[in-house]
Amino acid sequence: MAPRHNHRYRRTTAFTALAAVALAMPITAGCSAVEKAIDCAQLAVDITTDVDNLQDAVSGTVNDPQDADKILDALDNDIDKIKDKTDNADVGKAVDHLQQAVDNVQTAIDKGQDPDLTPVKDAAGELTKVCSP
Repeated sequence: MAPRHNHRYRRTTAFTALAAVALAMPITAGCSAVEKAIDCAQLAVDITTDVDNLQDAVSGTVNDPQDADKILDALDNDIDKIKDKTDNADVGKAVDHLQQAVDNVQTAIDKGQDPDLTPVKDAAGELTKVCSP
């Protein structure tokens, strides 16, 4: 299991990306473009947090086995939000990869198997990149 400071580093990186989006947008840009970029970055931060929580739940550091299902539900909800808020092709592709990875984790959990979270982490990282300027 990765040390807890890695979770903090990923969150810090995600928050830095969110701040960069807010600062990088020129004042002359349309409000809706700025809002979409900030929404994308904020949802990427939320998804990164969900992935960290899922890692904790799957690794057994959380006592309630139902936590993984709750976290997967939260991930699905955040994925739906980002799908609704963007029409960017790169974001859409990253979201599709993330959805597939989350679906695979859910299937593994439903079968009583240990899920591979690597594709989820990779897809969340991809989403963070495309939501950053």
